Amino acid sequence: MHIEDTPWKNPIGETEDYIVFRDKYPVTEGHVLFVPKENTQASIMKCYAGAYAQGRLWVAEEWCDAYNIGQNIGEAAGQTVMYPHVHLIPRRGGDMNDPRGGVRHVIPEKGNYKK
Repeated sequence: MHIEDTPWKNPIGETEDYIVFRDKYPVTEGHVLFVPKENTQASIMKCYAGAYAQGRLWVAEEWCDAYNIGQNIGEAAGQTVMYPHVHLIPRRGGDMNDPRGGVRHVIPEKGNYKK
């Protein structure tokens, strides 16, 4: 699959390396995707850097309290569009009862390892 074949439309941002789109099924308000223009490891790493920088900016501007960055790689991990993309999910205090465990919540009941 090439980026031209992906379902994402209406970009909200773009660099020479990636395009940013709103997630069609956002987990929280502001959930976005960083999609590399080329399917290479170097391009994916630039997506991670871009997502990290944007997350830091959101926190600094107090638009959100924290953020998660992640990627689903393969069907068993939940990937539905088989072109690489990086999720940036803004988090706000109270958006779930107990956020401890963060990305570990991809497996229900496994996120909070302190119980």
